[in-house]
Amino acid sequence: MDNKLDLKYTSEMEKAMQQSHGVGYEEYNLKHETRMEVEQRREEEYVKSRRIVADLDRKVF
Repeated sequence: MDNKLDLKYTSEMEKAMQQSHGVGYEEYNLKHETRMEVEQRREEEYVKSRRIVADLDRKVF
C-alpha cells in the first residue's frame, strides 16, 4: 500500500509546517505515523480553541 499523498505546497506552507509541527511536508507526505501525529495535534489544538471561544462567549453574553 502506498502511503504517499499527492500534496502541492509552497515554501511558506513548508515553513509554517516546520514551525508548527517540527516536520516538513516531505516527511508528512511519506510517513503515515508522522501524519497521524500531526493530525492528532491539530485536532487537539482545534478542540482547545473551540473551548476558549465557548468560554469567552459565555462570559460576554
